[in-house]
Amino acid sequence: MSTIADNIAEVEARIRAAALAVQRDVTSIHLLAVSKTKPAAALREAYAAGVRDFGENYLQEARAKQVELADLPLSWHFIGPIQSNKTREIAEHFSWVHSVDRLKIAQRLSEQRPADLEPLNICIQVNVSGEASKSGCTPQDLPALAAAINALPRLKLRGLMAIPEPTENRAEQDAAFATVRDLQQSLNLGLDTLSMGMSHDLESAIAQGATWVRIGTALFGARDYGQA
Repeated sequence: MSTIADNIAEVEARIRAAALAVQRDVTSIHLLAVSKTKPAAALREAYAAGVRDFGENYLQEARAKQVELADLPLSWHFIGPIQSNKTREIAEHFSWVHSVDRLKIAQRLSEQRPADLEPLNICIQVNVSGEASKSGCTPQDLPALAAAINALPRLKLRGLMAIPEPTENRAEQDAAFATVRDLQQSLNLGLDTLSMGMSHDLESAIAQGATWVRIGTALFGARDYGQA
């Protein structure tokens, strides 16, 4: 059975190969380990293999791990849907939020981000596939939302996040990720981050400009919801 360290080495090799294929600097592409439902011991193992950034979807579960792993210099990213009553803890305990899709949530994060911390890095989640089941603002609403968030104190708008409809068709993957990249460029806000691409489509995402790839299954194996 492959270890988490083996899996990380394999994913990093995929990232390098994907960057090379499109002449991108591999240091511009970062690995975000999606660790939801995984025990703290698995994150500790990933840290020992060089991973520093972890993405969590569920606040209570994330907070428990943050306490357990407080001895490690980890960077925590919130990547799940955000309820209004959870914004204070997110603002206080995370470095990045990839899943902002409403101004109200951004305003609360801005108000609740402690002044002694660095500004909270924000990605706006955009729904490029038009799936009703997916979170994310529409491409039509994006310019106004981005301008409003960009003006908020204690937040730093970094870019966009997207989870396109899963497909094994490379041309469809490329088209969806290219849409996200083009939307970001059209904002003209000097944004530097595209959070897109997962275990099954990271090659396409990197070809279209991803700077964070969010990898769970390929690092930790299939999720175990029994441990949540």
